[in-house]
Amino acid sequence: MTPRKLADARRCFRIGDPEGRFRIWDDGGARLVSGRWHGAGAGVIYAAEHYSTAMLEKLVHHNGQLPRGQHWIDVHIPAGTSYEVVTGDMLPRWAERDGTAARTFGAAWQAERRSCLLYVPSVVARMERNVIVNTAHPDFAGLKPGLETPVWWDDRLFG
Repeated sequence: MTPRKLADARRCFRIGDPEGRFRIWDDGGARLVSGRWHGAGAGVIYAAEHYSTAMLEKLVHHNGQLPRGQHWIDVHIPAGTSYEVVTGDMLPRWAERDGTAARTFGAAWQAERRSCLLYVPSVVARMERNVIVNTAHPDFAGLKPGLETPVWWDDRLFG
């Protein structure tokens, strides 16, 4: 796959706990635990293309329980940032529970530092995309996280 450069500035969203072990804009958790698109030890940050997708991803990883103390940030991505896009059609079995196909692809992408951003489909909202950010890529320095703002969770999401 050949990396592309963003023609225009974009943004992505991330939700996390600013009082937690790692800052919201931090790859510390990914370095400790494997995820769908990376193996433990990789310097990546998971974000979403839309705020609502970031909320869905957070909820699915908290098993439907209200996450406490969560804040969101939007991240400015400047024009010229390198990226790649993966679709479900390109990578068979990407959504399987064991995550082997996606993890293998993502590990190679991150290790080769092919691009700063990897746009991937969301398992919980297949028409939406998550953004995997490679913190080891030179373009990472150009990404600028915004203000940490408390997340408001509508009680109707929980029954």
